[in-house]
Amino acid sequence: MVPDQPDENRSVWVAESAAPEPAPALRGRLSTDVAIVGGGFTGVSTAWHLRQQNPGLGIALLEAFVLGQGASGRNGGQVLNWVNGHDPKTPDETRRVHAATCAGIDLAETLAQRFAPPGTFRRQGCLSIYTDARRAEGAAAHVEELRAAGVPAEFLPKSRLGMEGAHGAVLDPLAGRLNGFALLQAMRPVLRADGVALHEGTLVRRVRTGREIVLETAEGEVRARALVLATNGYTPALGFFRLGLLPLHSHVLATAPLDDDDWRRIGWGDWDGFTDDLDRIAYAARTPGGRLLFGGGGNAAYSYRLGGVPIAAAGAEARATPFLRRVLARYFPGAAEAKLEHHWAGTLALTLDRICSMGVRGRHRNVYHALGYSGHGVALALLAGRVLADLYQGNHEAWRDQPFYQKSLTPFPPEPLRWLGYQMITRLTGKSPRRRA
Repeated sequence: MVPDQPDENRSVWVAESAAPEPAPALRGRLSTDVAIVGGGFTGVSTAWHLRQQNPGLGIALLEAFVLGQGASGRNGGQVLNWVNGHDPKTPDETRRVHAATCAGIDLAETLAQRFAPPGTFRRQGCLSIYTDARRAEGAAAHVEELRAAGVPAEFLPKSRLGMEGAHGAVLDPLAGRLNGFALLQAMRPVLRADGVALHEGTLVRRVRTGREIVLETAEGEVRARALVLATNGYTPALGFFRLGLLPLHSHVLATAPLDDDDWRRIGWGDWDGFTDDLDRIAYAARTPGGRLLFGGGGNAAYSYRLGGVPIAAAGAEARATPFLRRVLARYFPGAAEAKLEHHWAGTLALTLDRICSMGVRGRHRNVYHALGYSGHGVALALLAGRVLADLYQGNHEAWRDQPFYQKSLTPFPPEPLRWLGYQMITRLTGKSPRRRA
């Protein structure tokens, strides 16, 4: 069920952005060529790319609350390469996948530089750290394979890292950091000036598919020839991909602003963020406002509600925050006493093998989707707009060799087995459920 009222977005990205001035809600009937549901990276990027490719196309974008209300305005901020869950097998495949995701990072940079406030995007590289000496040795060897394939990467030994417990790290110099909420607020006037019928505060209550798509909202109705599902973790609530996605709540915190001396003292280098090598990854980023964002690190940082309800349960955040603080202090003892200013949760969509899917489906081949980013979706969701716009224009060839193209999603078990399985696996193993290849 789609919630009538949003859970408040209290992320650091909202705090560091100008207050939004939402577009008006839909009232009455609207007919268009393409209806997009969801005002995050996927939906906004799709609308923008469709408009660039076809100036005369009718496009409507419906967002239940405000642009960036979901994961796009609540995430860890890092804009990363690679497709989560997919391990390229050859140098050629490595180059293809890297080129695709790097295009998503390039798009973040282009849109931020053209439309968003200064500092919205930064590209100083991100680290993947290794907490085990043997895995660090393997990562150093992998860097050589990447470089041989023409992919830039650098291995950093333990001596060059300021965080505790890191035996080495791989630096991706092309990765970066993005305030997604600020970017999406900046894209609102751009889309409206380009003739996109943008309606915020417009909850889609029901979708009827067919040769003509009908979307029912609280005070209106949209009829369209094609539908774009850009709702990621909220998609099952609309009746699509109910077994293919697991909506998981990720809990995050951020400190008060730190000055340059503080950053040097805690051992942070001149990079935008890091992730570690554990199953329930820890991640951190430096925000434009000088705050240290931190999330993940174990099952206590995540929660799942029976039925896949896309809003975290009351009390989950209070349980997660002390755990997050302990993991933060483990990596950065110098930040152990830093004042915490922000605590929030966001809904991500896991697939069983962690690989996302972008494609078109339905009897009339008019339902387009991009979802299941599995916590690795900033670059991919922005790239998805280009992918879906191409598929709408009939250009499939550019994407057929990508792991996400028309990817079938292996089903999770139905409820209540899904909830029981999640609880059992995470509590017994400390890992999250997934299908291993």
